[in-house]
Amino acid sequence: MKKQVILFQGDSITDGGRGRTDDPNHIMGHSYAYMIAGILGQELAKQRPVFINRGVSGDRASDLYARWNEDAISLQPDLISILIGVNDAWRIASGEPSGATDRFERAYRYLLEETREVLPETRLVLCEPFVLKTGATEERWDFWQERMAAYQNTVRGLAEQFGAAFVPLQDKFNAAEEQVDAAYWLWDGVHPTAAGHQLIADQWLKIVREHGLLPS
Repeated sequence: MKKQVILFQGDSITDGGRGRTDDPNHIMGHSYAYMIAGILGQELAKQRPVFINRGVSGDRASDLYARWNEDAISLQPDLISILIGVNDAWRIASGEPSGATDRFERAYRYLLEETREVLPETRLVLCEPFVLKTGATEERWDFWQERMAAYQNTVRGLAEQFGAAFVPLQDKFNAAEEQVDAAYWLWDGVHPTAAGHQLIADQWLKIVREHGLLPS
Protein backbone atom coordinates (compact mmCIF):
# COMPACT_ATOMS: atom_id res chain seq x y z
CA MET A 1 0.00 0.00 0.00
CA LYS A 2 1.31 3.44 -0.93
CA LYS A 3 1.90 5.61 2.10
CA GLN A 4 -0.27 8.72 2.17
CA VAL A 5 1.76 11.94 2.05
CA ILE A 6 0.23 14.93 3.83
CA LEU A 7 1.97 18.24 3.11
CA PHE A 8 1.62 21.44 5.14
CA GLN A 9 2.50 24.69 3.35
CA GLY A 10 2.58 28.27 4.55
CA ASP A 11 4.58 30.91 6.39
CA SER A 12 6.01 31.11 9.94
CA ILE A 13 2.71 29.98 11.46
CA THR A 14 3.18 26.65 9.70
CA ASP A 15 6.99 26.64 9.82
CA GLY A 16 7.01 26.64 13.61
CA GLY A 17 10.81 26.53 13.76
CA ARG A 18 10.88 23.21 11.90
CA GLY A 19 14.18 21.43 11.45
CA ARG A 20 15.86 21.44 8.06
CA THR A 21 17.34 17.95 8.47
CA ASP A 22 15.75 14.50 8.56
CA ASP A 23 15.73 14.41 12.37
CA PRO A 24 12.20 13.15 13.12
CA ASN A 25 12.25 14.81 16.54
CA HIS A 26 12.32 18.29 15.01
CA ILE A 27 11.29 17.99 11.38
CA MET A 28 7.66 19.08 11.93
CA GLY A 29 8.47 22.10 14.10
CA HIS A 30 6.11 23.15 16.91
CA SER A 31 3.11 24.48 14.98
CA TYR A 32 -0.40 23.18 14.39
CA ALA A 33 1.13 20.91 11.72
CA TYR A 34 3.07 19.09 14.43
CA MET A 35 -0.06 18.71 16.54
CA ILE A 36 -2.06 17.33 13.61
CA ALA A 37 0.74 14.96 12.65
CA GLY A 38 0.86 13.65 16.21
CA ILE A 39 -2.87 12.96 16.39
CA LEU A 40 -3.22 11.46 12.92
CA GLY A 41 0.08 9.64 13.14
CA GLN A 42 -1.26 7.75 16.13
CA GLU A 43 -4.77 7.20 14.75
CA LEU A 44 -3.55 6.05 11.33
CA ALA A 45 -0.45 4.20 12.46
CA LYS A 46 -1.25 1.06 10.44
CA GLN A 47 -1.22 3.14 7.25
CA ARG A 48 2.10 4.77 8.26
CA PRO A 49 1.20 8.22 6.80
CA VAL A 50 4.04 10.58 5.94
CA PHE A 51 3.75 14.17 7.20
CA ILE A 52 5.84 16.92 5.61
CA ASN A 53 6.13 20.53 6.78
CA ARG A 54 7.40 22.98 4.16
CA GLY A 55 6.27 26.22 5.78
CA VAL A 56 8.80 29.05 5.43
CA SER A 57 8.82 32.01 7.80
CA GLY A 58 8.09 35.31 6.09
CA ASP A 59 6.50 33.82 2.98
CA ARG A 60 3.76 35.53 0.99
CA ALA A 61 1.55 33.76 -1.56
CA SER A 62 4.00 34.77 -4.31
CA ASP A 63 6.91 33.23 -2.37
CA LEU A 64 4.88 30.05 -2.00
CA TYR A 65 4.31 29.93 -5.75
CA ALA A 66 7.99 30.59 -6.48
CA ARG A 67 9.03 27.42 -4.64
CA TRP A 68 5.97 25.30 -5.49
CA ASN A 69 7.77 22.87 -7.80
CA GLU A 70 10.44 22.01 -5.25
CA ASP A 71 8.34 22.12 -2.10
CA ALA A 72 5.01 20.75 -3.34
CA ILE A 73 4.74 19.24 -6.83
CA SER A 74 7.94 17.20 -6.61
CA LEU A 75 6.84 15.67 -3.30
CA GLN A 76 3.77 14.11 -4.96
CA PRO A 77 1.55 14.69 -1.90
CA ASP A 78 -1.85 13.07 -1.55
CA LEU A 79 -3.12 16.05 0.48
CA ILE A 80 -1.85 19.63 0.56
CA SER A 81 -2.84 22.02 3.34
CA ILE A 82 -2.16 25.74 2.79
CA LEU A 83 -2.22 28.61 5.28
CA ILE A 84 -0.91 31.87 3.85
CA GLY A 85 -1.78 35.58 3.74
CA VAL A 86 -0.59 37.43 6.82
CA ASN A 87 2.77 38.42 5.30
CA ASP A 88 1.09 39.72 2.15
CA ALA A 89 -0.87 42.11 4.36
CA TRP A 90 2.11 42.86 6.61
CA ARG A 91 4.39 43.96 3.75
CA ILE A 92 1.70 46.35 2.52
CA ALA A 93 0.96 47.66 6.03
CA SER A 94 4.69 48.28 6.58
CA GLY A 95 5.11 50.10 3.27
CA GLU A 96 7.84 47.74 2.12
CA PRO A 97 8.83 47.64 -1.56
CA SER A 98 7.82 43.97 -1.70
CA GLY A 99 4.28 45.10 -0.87
CA ALA A 100 4.03 47.66 -3.66
CA THR A 101 1.40 45.53 -5.39
CA ASP A 102 -0.98 43.03 -3.83
CA ARG A 103 -0.34 39.67 -5.50
CA PHE A 104 -2.19 37.52 -3.00
CA GLU A 105 -5.09 36.33 -5.13
CA ARG A 106 -3.09 36.14 -8.36
CA ALA A 107 -0.28 34.04 -6.89
CA TYR A 108 -2.64 31.83 -4.88
CA ARG A 109 -4.70 31.11 -7.99
CA TYR A 110 -1.59 30.30 -10.03
CA LEU A 111 -0.38 27.67 -7.57
CA LEU A 112 -3.82 26.07 -7.32
CA GLU A 113 -4.20 25.98 -11.11
CA GLU A 114 -0.79 24.37 -11.45
CA THR A 115 -1.55 21.84 -8.75
CA ARG A 116 -4.85 20.84 -10.31
CA GLU A 117 -3.14 20.50 -13.69
CA VAL A 118 -0.17 18.41 -12.53
CA LEU A 119 -1.67 16.63 -9.49
CA PRO A 120 -5.39 16.37 -10.31
CA GLU A 121 -6.06 13.73 -7.64
CA THR A 122 -4.36 15.59 -4.80
CA ARG A 123 -6.78 16.70 -2.09
CA LEU A 124 -6.60 20.37 -1.12
CA VAL A 125 -7.23 22.06 2.23
CA LEU A 126 -7.22 25.88 2.29
CA CYS A 127 -7.00 27.48 5.73
CA GLU A 128 -8.43 30.93 6.35
CA PRO A 129 -5.82 33.55 7.35
CA PHE A 130 -6.58 35.34 10.60
CA VAL A 131 -5.54 38.17 12.94
CA LEU A 132 -6.59 39.61 16.28
CA LYS A 133 -6.20 43.15 17.59
CA THR A 134 -3.07 43.09 19.72
CA GLY A 135 0.64 43.70 19.28
CA ALA A 136 1.67 44.18 15.66
CA THR A 137 -1.87 44.73 14.36
CA GLU A 138 -3.06 47.40 16.82
CA GLU A 139 -1.54 50.48 15.18
CA ARG A 140 -3.30 49.97 11.81
CA TRP A 141 -6.16 47.77 12.91
CA ASP A 142 -8.64 49.19 10.41
CA PHE A 143 -6.27 48.30 7.58
CA TRP A 144 -5.65 44.82 8.96
CA GLN A 145 -9.36 44.12 9.32
CA GLU A 146 -10.15 45.29 5.80
CA ARG A 147 -7.25 43.52 4.11
CA MET A 148 -7.64 40.25 5.95
CA ALA A 149 -11.38 40.20 5.32
CA ALA A 150 -10.62 40.51 1.60
CA TYR A 151 -8.07 37.69 1.80
CA GLN A 152 -10.49 35.51 3.73
CA ASN A 153 -13.14 35.98 1.04
CA THR A 154 -10.54 35.18 -1.60
CA VAL A 155 -9.51 31.93 0.06
CA ARG A 156 -13.12 30.86 0.55
CA GLY A 157 -13.84 31.59 -3.11
CA LEU A 158 -10.76 29.72 -4.31
CA ALA A 159 -11.70 26.72 -2.18
CA GLU A 160 -15.09 26.60 -3.88
CA GLN A 161 -13.63 27.05 -7.34
CA PHE A 162 -10.94 24.39 -6.96
CA GLY A 163 -12.95 21.85 -4.98
CA ALA A 164 -10.89 22.28 -1.81
CA ALA A 165 -11.93 22.01 1.81
CA PHE A 166 -12.08 25.44 3.47
CA VAL A 167 -11.02 25.70 7.12
CA PRO A 168 -12.61 28.79 8.74
CA LEU A 169 -10.44 30.17 11.52
CA GLN A 170 -11.20 33.87 12.07
CA ASP A 171 -14.54 33.24 13.77
CA LYS A 172 -12.90 30.62 15.99
CA PHE A 173 -10.26 33.10 17.15
CA ASN A 174 -12.89 35.81 17.61
CA ALA A 175 -14.90 33.47 19.84
CA ALA A 176 -11.78 32.44 21.74
CA GLU A 177 -10.96 36.12 22.36
CA GLU A 178 -14.29 36.49 24.13
CA GLN A 179 -13.10 33.93 26.67
CA VAL A 180 -9.51 35.14 27.15
CA ASP A 181 -7.64 38.18 25.78
CA ALA A 182 -6.29 38.15 22.22
CA ALA A 183 -2.63 37.82 23.19
CA TYR A 184 -3.38 34.50 24.90
CA TRP A 185 -4.14 33.05 21.45
CA LEU A 186 -2.04 35.18 19.08
CA TRP A 187 0.75 36.71 21.14
CA ASP A 188 1.43 39.54 18.67
CA GLY A 189 -1.91 39.54 16.88
CA VAL A 190 -0.52 37.27 14.17
CA HIS A 191 1.54 34.37 15.54
CA PRO A 192 -0.26 31.74 17.63
CA THR A 193 0.72 30.59 21.08
CA ALA A 194 0.52 26.88 21.90
CA ALA A 195 -3.18 27.36 22.65
CA GLY A 196 -3.67 29.15 19.33
CA HIS A 197 -1.96 26.36 17.41
CA GLN A 198 -4.18 23.81 19.15
CA LEU A 199 -7.26 25.80 18.10
CA ILE A 200 -6.09 25.64 14.48
CA ALA A 201 -5.32 21.93 14.72
CA ASP A 202 -8.73 21.12 16.20
CA GLN A 203 -10.57 23.07 13.52
CA TRP A 204 -8.43 21.58 10.74
CA LEU A 205 -9.13 18.04 11.90
CA LYS A 206 -12.85 18.75 12.22
CA ILE A 207 -13.17 20.09 8.67
CA VAL A 208 -10.90 17.52 7.05
CA ARG A 209 -12.80 14.68 8.72
CA GLU A 210 -16.14 16.14 7.67
CA HIS A 211 -14.95 16.19 4.07
CA GLY A 212 -13.65 12.60 4.28
CA LEU A 213 -10.16 13.63 3.14
CA LEU A 214 -8.15 11.31 5.40
CA PRO A 215 -6.93 7.87 4.33
CA SER A 216 -9.27 5.12 5.53
